[in-house]
Amino acid sequence: MKSRIIKIVTSLAIGIGIAAAPASSYAATPKTMKVHYIDVGQGDSIYIKAPNGEDIVIDGGNKGKGNAVVSYLKKQKVDDIEVLISTHPDADHIGGLDEVINAFKIENVYAPKVSNNTQAYKDFLNAVKKKKLTIKTAQAGVKLPVKDVNAQIVGPTKTYANSDLNDWSAVVHMAYKKNTFLFTGDAEIKAESDMIKAKKTLRADVLKVGHHGAQTSTSKNLLDVVKPKYAVISVGKNSYGHPTSQVVSLLKNSKASILRTDQSGTIIITGDGSSYSAKKSR
Repeated sequence: MKSRIIKIVTSLAIGIGIAAAPASSYAATPKTMKVHYIDVGQGDSIYIKAPNGEDIVIDGGNKGKGNAVVSYLKKQKVDDIEVLISTHPDADHIGGLDEVINAFKIENVYAPKVSNNTQAYKDFLNAVKKKKLTIKTAQAGVKLPVKDVNAQIVGPTKTYANSDLNDWSAVVHMAYKKNTFLFTGDAEIKAESDMIKAKKTLRADVLKVGHHGAQTSTSKNLLDVVKPKYAVISVGKNSYGHPTSQVVSLLKNSKASILRTDQSGTIIITGDGSSYSAKKSR
Protein backbone atom coordinates (compact mmCIF):
# COMPACT_ATOMS: atom_id res chain seq x y z
CA MET A 1 0.00 0.00 0.00
CA LYS A 2 2.75 2.39 0.96
CA SER A 3 4.64 1.88 -2.32
CA ARG A 4 1.37 2.31 -4.25
CA ILE A 5 0.77 5.71 -2.56
CA ILE A 6 4.30 6.81 -3.43
CA LYS A 7 3.75 5.81 -7.06
CA ILE A 8 0.44 7.74 -7.23
CA VAL A 9 2.00 10.87 -5.71
CA THR A 10 4.97 10.60 -8.08
CA SER A 11 2.65 10.19 -11.07
CA LEU A 12 0.61 13.23 -10.01
CA ALA A 13 3.76 15.31 -9.58
CA ILE A 14 5.02 14.33 -13.02
CA GLY A 15 1.59 14.98 -14.53
CA ILE A 16 1.38 18.43 -12.91
CA GLY A 17 4.91 19.20 -14.07
CA ILE A 18 4.08 18.28 -17.64
CA ALA A 19 0.83 20.25 -17.56
CA ALA A 20 2.57 23.31 -16.15
CA ALA A 21 5.57 23.15 -18.47
CA PRO A 22 4.05 24.89 -21.50
CA ALA A 23 2.95 27.89 -19.43
CA SER A 24 6.35 28.42 -17.84
CA SER A 25 8.43 27.45 -20.85
CA TYR A 26 6.61 29.37 -23.52
CA ALA A 27 5.22 32.42 -21.72
CA ALA A 28 7.08 35.40 -23.15
CA THR A 29 8.65 37.78 -20.65
CA PRO A 30 7.14 41.21 -21.27
CA LYS A 31 9.66 43.62 -22.73
CA THR A 32 10.21 46.93 -20.99
CA MET A 33 12.18 50.10 -21.45
CA LYS A 34 13.94 51.22 -18.27
CA VAL A 35 15.28 54.74 -17.91
CA HIS A 36 17.59 55.40 -14.95
CA TYR A 37 18.09 59.05 -14.02
CA ILE A 38 21.25 58.53 -11.99
CA ASP A 39 21.76 60.73 -8.96
CA VAL A 40 25.08 62.45 -9.71
CA GLY A 41 24.36 65.61 -7.74
CA GLN A 42 24.39 68.82 -9.79
CA GLY A 43 24.72 67.26 -13.23
CA ASP A 44 23.17 64.78 -15.66
CA SER A 45 23.71 61.09 -16.24
CA ILE A 46 21.07 58.80 -17.72
CA TYR A 47 21.20 55.07 -18.38
CA ILE A 48 18.62 53.41 -20.62
CA LYS A 49 18.01 49.68 -20.96
CA ALA A 50 16.15 49.25 -24.24
CA PRO A 51 13.53 46.47 -24.71
CA ASN A 52 15.90 44.30 -26.78
CA GLY A 53 18.84 44.74 -24.44
CA GLU A 54 20.78 47.67 -25.91
CA ASP A 55 22.53 49.82 -23.32
CA ILE A 56 22.42 53.60 -23.82
CA VAL A 57 24.20 56.25 -21.75
CA ILE A 58 23.46 59.97 -21.99
CA ASP A 59 26.07 62.08 -20.16
CA GLY A 60 28.26 61.09 -17.24
CA GLY A 61 27.90 63.73 -14.54
CA ASN A 62 30.63 66.06 -13.34
CA LYS A 63 34.35 65.37 -13.07
CA GLY A 64 34.78 62.98 -10.18
CA LYS A 65 31.41 61.28 -10.73
CA GLY A 66 32.65 58.88 -13.41
CA ASN A 67 33.50 56.10 -10.96
CA ALA A 68 30.05 56.30 -9.40
CA VAL A 69 28.42 56.08 -12.84
CA VAL A 70 30.64 53.13 -13.82
CA SER A 71 29.80 51.37 -10.55
CA TYR A 72 26.09 51.93 -11.10
CA LEU A 73 26.24 50.58 -14.66
CA LYS A 74 28.10 47.47 -13.52
CA LYS A 75 25.44 46.84 -10.86
CA GLN A 76 22.94 46.88 -13.73
CA LYS A 77 25.00 44.13 -15.44
CA VAL A 78 26.11 46.41 -18.28
CA ASP A 79 28.98 44.80 -20.21
CA ASP A 80 29.04 47.01 -23.30
CA ILE A 81 27.34 50.22 -24.39
CA GLU A 82 25.69 50.38 -27.79
CA VAL A 83 25.04 54.14 -27.73
CA LEU A 84 26.90 56.78 -25.71
CA ILE A 85 25.81 60.41 -26.05
CA SER A 86 27.54 63.51 -24.78
CA THR A 87 24.81 66.13 -24.97
CA HIS A 88 27.28 69.04 -24.85
CA PRO A 89 30.76 69.76 -23.47
CA ASP A 90 29.85 71.33 -20.10
CA ALA A 91 31.76 69.63 -17.27
CA ASP A 92 28.64 68.61 -15.30
CA HIS A 93 27.53 66.48 -18.27
CA ILE A 94 30.76 65.35 -19.94
CA GLY A 95 32.99 65.17 -16.86
CA GLY A 96 32.55 61.48 -16.04
CA LEU A 97 32.29 60.13 -19.59
CA ASP A 98 36.02 59.47 -19.98
CA GLU A 99 35.83 56.95 -17.14
CA VAL A 100 32.73 55.33 -18.66
CA ILE A 101 34.48 55.02 -22.03
CA ASN A 102 37.58 53.55 -20.37
CA ALA A 103 35.52 50.99 -18.43
CA PHE A 104 33.31 49.56 -21.19
CA LYS A 105 33.32 48.50 -24.80
CA ILE A 106 31.53 51.30 -26.69
CA GLU A 107 29.83 50.76 -30.05
CA ASN A 108 28.75 54.30 -30.99
CA VAL A 109 29.64 57.76 -29.64
CA TYR A 110 27.57 60.85 -30.46
CA ALA A 111 28.31 64.49 -29.60
CA PRO A 112 27.36 67.86 -31.10
CA LYS A 113 29.91 69.58 -33.31
CA VAL A 114 31.05 72.12 -30.72
CA SER A 115 34.15 72.11 -28.53
CA ASN A 116 35.32 73.44 -25.20
CA ASN A 117 38.77 74.13 -23.75
CA THR A 118 38.12 72.53 -20.37
CA GLN A 119 40.06 69.57 -19.00
CA ALA A 120 36.82 67.58 -18.83
CA TYR A 121 36.32 67.96 -22.58
CA LYS A 122 39.96 67.12 -23.33
CA ASP A 123 39.72 63.98 -21.19
CA PHE A 124 36.61 62.92 -23.11
CA LEU A 125 38.38 63.35 -26.45
CA ASN A 126 41.46 61.48 -25.21
CA ALA A 127 39.33 58.55 -24.01
CA VAL A 128 37.59 58.38 -27.41
CA LYS A 129 40.95 58.50 -29.19
CA LYS A 130 42.46 55.84 -26.92
CA LYS A 131 39.61 53.46 -27.79
CA LYS A 132 39.99 54.32 -31.51
CA LEU A 133 36.39 55.46 -31.71
CA THR A 134 34.87 58.00 -34.08
CA ILE A 135 32.52 60.66 -32.77
CA LYS A 136 29.32 60.83 -34.81
CA THR A 137 27.69 64.25 -35.04
CA ALA A 138 24.67 64.66 -32.78
CA GLN A 139 22.20 66.82 -34.69
CA ALA A 140 18.53 66.83 -35.62
CA GLY A 141 17.57 64.01 -37.96
CA VAL A 142 20.08 61.43 -36.72
CA LYS A 143 18.53 58.01 -36.01
CA LEU A 144 20.00 55.92 -33.21
CA PRO A 145 20.58 52.16 -33.63
CA VAL A 146 18.06 50.83 -31.10
CA LYS A 147 15.81 47.91 -32.07
CA ASP A 148 12.03 48.26 -31.64
CA VAL A 149 12.48 51.84 -30.41
CA ASN A 150 12.09 54.95 -32.53
CA ALA A 151 15.17 56.73 -31.15
CA GLN A 152 16.20 59.95 -32.82
CA ILE A 153 18.09 63.14 -32.14
CA VAL A 154 15.73 66.10 -32.57
CA GLY A 155 18.13 68.92 -31.65
CA PRO A 156 20.16 70.94 -32.25
CA THR A 157 18.34 71.95 -35.42
CA LYS A 158 20.94 74.58 -36.39
CA THR A 159 24.36 75.94 -35.47
CA TYR A 160 24.79 78.39 -32.60
CA ALA A 161 27.58 80.60 -31.35
CA ASN A 162 30.39 78.73 -29.57
CA SER A 163 29.50 80.69 -26.46
CA ASP A 164 25.99 79.15 -26.46
CA LEU A 165 27.06 75.64 -25.43
CA ASN A 166 23.70 74.82 -23.84
CA ASP A 167 21.79 75.43 -27.08
CA TRP A 168 24.09 72.94 -28.81
CA SER A 169 22.70 70.22 -26.54
CA ALA A 170 21.84 66.94 -28.21
CA VAL A 171 18.12 66.50 -27.55
CA VAL A 172 16.92 62.91 -27.84
CA HIS A 173 13.39 61.57 -28.33
CA MET A 174 12.60 57.89 -27.80
CA ALA A 175 9.34 56.04 -28.37
CA TYR A 176 8.72 52.41 -27.41
CA LYS A 177 5.17 51.61 -28.55
CA LYS A 178 3.10 54.12 -26.53
CA ASN A 179 5.95 55.01 -24.14
CA THR A 180 7.60 58.32 -25.03
CA PHE A 181 10.64 60.03 -23.50
CA LEU A 182 12.39 63.34 -24.20
CA PHE A 183 15.93 64.06 -22.99
CA THR A 184 16.83 67.72 -23.34
CA GLY A 185 20.35 68.13 -21.94
CA ASP A 186 20.76 71.84 -21.13
CA ALA A 187 18.92 73.13 -24.22
CA GLU A 188 17.66 76.64 -23.56
CA ILE A 189 14.60 78.53 -24.76
CA LYS A 190 16.21 79.56 -28.07
CA ALA A 191 16.95 75.94 -28.99
CA GLU A 192 13.53 74.83 -27.73
CA SER A 193 11.88 77.41 -29.99
CA ASP A 194 13.96 76.29 -32.98
CA MET A 195 12.93 72.65 -32.45
CA ILE A 196 9.27 73.65 -32.23
CA LYS A 197 9.54 75.75 -35.41
CA ALA A 198 11.25 72.84 -37.19
CA LYS A 199 8.30 70.63 -36.15
CA LYS A 200 10.50 68.03 -34.52
CA THR A 201 8.93 65.16 -32.57
CA LEU A 202 8.80 66.52 -29.02
CA ARG A 203 5.57 65.11 -27.54
CA ALA A 204 6.56 62.88 -24.63
CA ASP A 205 5.03 61.49 -21.46
CA VAL A 206 8.36 61.66 -19.63
CA LEU A 207 10.44 64.84 -19.85
CA LYS A 208 14.00 65.24 -18.59
CA VAL A 209 13.73 68.88 -17.59
CA GLY A 210 16.31 71.09 -19.30
CA HIS A 211 19.32 72.56 -17.49
CA HIS A 212 18.45 71.23 -14.01
CA GLY A 213 15.36 73.44 -13.81
CA ALA A 214 17.03 76.74 -14.73
CA GLN A 215 14.62 79.50 -15.80
CA THR A 216 16.48 79.78 -19.13
CA SER A 217 15.00 76.41 -20.17
CA THR A 218 11.62 74.63 -20.12
CA SER A 219 9.41 77.35 -21.56
CA LYS A 220 5.64 77.23 -21.46
CA ASN A 221 5.71 76.86 -25.26
CA LEU A 222 7.80 73.70 -24.91
CA LEU A 223 5.55 72.26 -22.21
CA ASP A 224 2.48 72.97 -24.35
CA VAL A 225 4.03 70.83 -27.10
CA VAL A 226 5.55 68.08 -24.93
CA LYS A 227 2.56 67.72 -22.54
CA PRO A 228 4.55 65.63 -20.03
CA LYS A 229 2.97 63.34 -17.44
CA TYR A 230 6.28 63.07 -15.59
CA ALA A 231 8.99 65.73 -15.29
CA VAL A 232 12.34 64.52 -13.99
CA ILE A 233 14.79 67.12 -12.69
CA SER A 234 18.40 65.98 -12.35
CA VAL A 235 19.81 68.36 -9.75
CA GLY A 236 21.96 68.53 -6.63
CA LYS A 237 23.06 71.07 -4.07
CA ASN A 238 23.91 74.23 -6.00
CA SER A 239 24.27 78.00 -5.77
CA TYR A 240 22.21 78.72 -8.90
CA GLY A 241 18.79 78.26 -7.35
CA HIS A 242 18.04 75.18 -9.47
CA PRO A 243 15.32 74.23 -9.90
CA THR A 244 13.84 77.72 -10.03
CA SER A 245 10.39 78.46 -8.66
CA GLN A 246 9.34 79.68 -12.13
CA VAL A 247 10.05 76.32 -13.75
CA VAL A 248 8.52 74.33 -10.88
CA SER A 249 5.38 76.47 -11.18
CA LEU A 250 5.22 75.92 -14.96
CA LEU A 251 5.55 72.16 -14.47
CA LYS A 252 2.81 72.11 -11.84
CA ASN A 253 0.54 74.13 -14.11
CA SER A 254 1.16 71.59 -16.87
CA LYS A 255 -0.11 68.86 -14.48
CA ALA A 256 3.21 66.96 -14.66
CA SER A 257 4.29 64.84 -11.71
CA ILE A 258 7.65 66.27 -10.64
CA LEU A 259 10.49 63.92 -9.65
CA ARG A 260 13.84 65.27 -8.43
CA THR A 261 17.09 63.39 -7.92
CA ASP A 262 18.08 65.68 -5.01
CA GLN A 263 14.96 64.55 -3.17
CA SER A 264 14.47 61.00 -4.41
CA GLY A 265 17.97 59.84 -5.39
CA THR A 266 18.25 57.80 -8.56
CA ILE A 267 14.88 57.58 -10.31
CA ILE A 268 13.94 54.64 -12.54
CA ILE A 269 10.97 54.93 -14.88
CA THR A 270 9.89 51.68 -16.50
CA GLY A 271 7.62 51.57 -19.53
CA ASP A 272 6.00 48.35 -20.74
CA GLY A 273 4.85 49.86 -24.03
CA SER A 274 1.61 51.28 -22.67
CA SER A 275 1.98 52.23 -19.00
CA TYR A 276 4.70 53.46 -16.63
CA SER A 277 5.99 52.83 -13.15
CA ALA A 278 8.40 55.03 -11.20
CA LYS A 279 10.87 53.85 -8.57
CA LYS A 280 12.93 56.08 -6.25
CA SER A 281 16.12 55.05 -4.48
CA ARG A 282 15.23 57.05 -1.38
